[in-house]
Amino acid sequence: MNRNHFPVSFSMLNVDHVLLDDRWNYESIISPYYRIYYIDDGEGKLSSPSKQLILRPGYLYLIPSFTLCDLHCDQYLSQYFVQFFEELHSGISLFENYRNIMELKASALDIELFKKLVKINPGRGLNRSDNPEVYEKEAFYKEYQDLNRKMKTSVQFESQGVLLILMSRFIESARFQHEENRNIPSVILSAINYIQLHLDKALTVLELADNANQNRDYFSRQFLEHTGLRPLAYIHEKRIERAQYLMVTTHKTLHDIALETGFNNLPHFIKIFKKHLNITPGAYRKQSLQIN
Repeated sequence: MNRNHFPVSFSMLNVDHVLLDDRWNYESIISPYYRIYYIDDGEGKLSSPSKQLILRPGYLYLIPSFTLCDLHCDQYLSQYFVQFFEELHSGISLFENYRNIMELKASALDIELFKKLVKINPGRGLNRSDNPEVYEKEAFYKEYQDLNRKMKTSVQFESQGVLLILMSRFIESARFQHEENRNIPSVILSAINYIQLHLDKALTVLELADNANQNRDYFSRQFLEHTGLRPLAYIHEKRIERAQYLMVTTHKTLHDIALETGFNNLPHFIKIFKKHLNITPGAYRKQSLQIN
């Protein structure tokens, strides 16, 4: 890592301590930002297609951005939470190769840091609703961005520091849970980085293979082995993630978003989007931005 250029920073949306009940039940939530929970009482449940976790007191939980999950509480859940965007400088997400819900035993320092984050950021709760269909709206995102700009410099530094420390705990855990990532060849890592930085371009597998000085078929097999996806499927996945982010944080038309994320035309964008998420872009945007 370049010592003079830290690869990531975070833009905070919400932080608060809340008491939840059986109304906290939402399915198929997939957001363009991170969530961290600290549970101090009660019980709930997080579910993803590949994992289910019981929310229990004394533990931290992470939902990385673009991670599909269900949220559930039967009776009562006392929860500290923080939601924040990942601002990338390198083009590659911290959890690029491990988008899954995670659980860690909270240390005494973790608990104090979470409480400190809430204390120095008063009035940053969801306030309107705990339903993602209500609070995931562009107007609300802009409100939080304005609040971030108005934060005292000392609070900005302290908040950023707390988020970095909390995230470092999960990064270390993910490293052990996904050991094979250590062995990804540099040419594949370079290809991943190139894809992230050129999603708006007409990327081809041949171009990526040429950049890696490899035969196209050999490169494709190597890419599949180390990422779990063929290059084209990976490109489509990252383009759809970028499109999701743009749909909930901007007023851009679906046509403009399609072009900005590297699709030749709107019908192709709609086809790939629906294939990946089983919902059309228009329906996704309505679901994400509309107040019921």
